Amino acid sequence: QVQLVESGGGLVQAGGSLRLSCAASGRTFSSYTVGWFRQAPGKEREFVAAITWSDHTYYADSVKGRFTISSDNAKNTVYLQMNSLKPEDTAVYYCAADRANTPGAIMNYEYEYWGQGTQVTVSS
Repeated sequence: QVQLVESGGGLVQAGGSLRLSCAASGRTFSSYTVGWFRQAPGKEREFVAAITWSDHTYYADSVKGRFTISSDNAKNTVYLQMNSLKPEDTAVYYCAADRANTPGAIMNYEYEYWGQGTQVTVSS
């Protein structure tokens, strides 16, 4: 079992930056794929970014060039650095872990473990 806890959300003005953290406990997730998803009010949860066990990263087109996902295996933590934030980035952000390391996993059902989410609000 893996327990995931997100932190780092908050209120920021458009153009600003935030760094989200996803801390894992229970098991090391250096061998998992870890992804970030987000859900805005009234919308479906959508894929944002992921990092595989081999440190391969991939992103949704909407955040490419603005967001960076990284991991610190010593701290069992994955980060999402978000720059040049826009009001449309406002959402609850969730981290999730895929034990199977499904290649190119971007769908909710491909991830077995989920955090409780952290709110990101970008004001215009």
